[in-house]
Amino acid sequence: MKVSTPIEPTRKRATIYARFSTYLQNERSIEDQLSLCQSYAEREGLTVISTYEDRARSGASVMGREGLLRMLDQARARSFDVVIVEALDRLSRDMEDLAGIHKRLSFLGIEIRAVHEGVVNTVLVGLRGLVGQLYREDNAHKVRRGQAGRVKQGLAGGGLTYGYIAVAGRSGERVIVEAEAQVIRRIFQEYVDGRTPREIAHDLNKEKISPPRGRTWNASTINGNLKRGAGILQNELYVGRLVWNKVRMVKDPDSGKRLSRPNPKSDWQVAEVPHLAIVSPELFTAAQQRREARSRPPKP
Repeated sequence: MKVSTPIEPTRKRATIYARFSTYLQNERSIEDQLSLCQSYAEREGLTVISTYEDRARSGASVMGREGLLRMLDQARARSFDVVIVEALDRLSRDMEDLAGIHKRLSFLGIEIRAVHEGVVNTVLVGLRGLVGQLYREDNAHKVRRGQAGRVKQGLAGGGLTYGYIAVAGRSGERVIVEAEAQVIRRIFQEYVDGRTPREIAHDLNKEKISPPRGRTWNASTINGNLKRGAGILQNELYVGRLVWNKVRMVKDPDSGKRLSRPNPKSDWQVAEVPHLAIVSPELFTAAQQRREARSRPPKP
């Protein structure tokens, strides 16, 4: 009797996806994730044919994550049978995005496997998606609480304002840059004397004075936006008053871009920082009075 040799089943093709969130995290994180997933594939009899990664990319959106988007393109071409991740939050920390990724891969007949949880199903996606999103939102609240505490102490809540420089080794502290302070005093004085923001900006550009950002001064840099309390003429820091939480950042769910939205004045937080004053209270008040007068519609 002839005994047939058993045919070895075809090994499933797998791809590995790895991600870490910010430049503050360890670059080794990607390599560690890839190594962990490779070991899992070997134990499970999977053949890894490709890897995809996103370095310093948030899990809050799929936008801007070139590695993930390339992987999804290859999934539509049926290039692999399994996606291996260290954990589901590497794919996304957004409930909608994670569910969408799972839905599309399932439609294509592609499994998602997490190293510590095995084959992913709908229940696990729902649970991990919820946990991931709550974790992300809680982190955002903690960051804002931390910023609010710093502002109460008169420290910067984030970002750097024209006219100041950060103090090395002393987080949140800043000092006046006198050359820029002279420009700020000039802007306030010329505005109070009757010149328009457009005229002031024109002269600053003509004299090749560096602007706060970009390549040229313009009227909006000086005048700002009334609702947002932005612009040099509206910046109360120049009169020794630190105002924080004028705007909040929200992420567009379609584009993934972060957009600023103005907060009501009742949400603004104020701290007195007289050592950072650049213009006198009288000059600042005069500038605000002229702004209000210019914003009123002409009488019929």
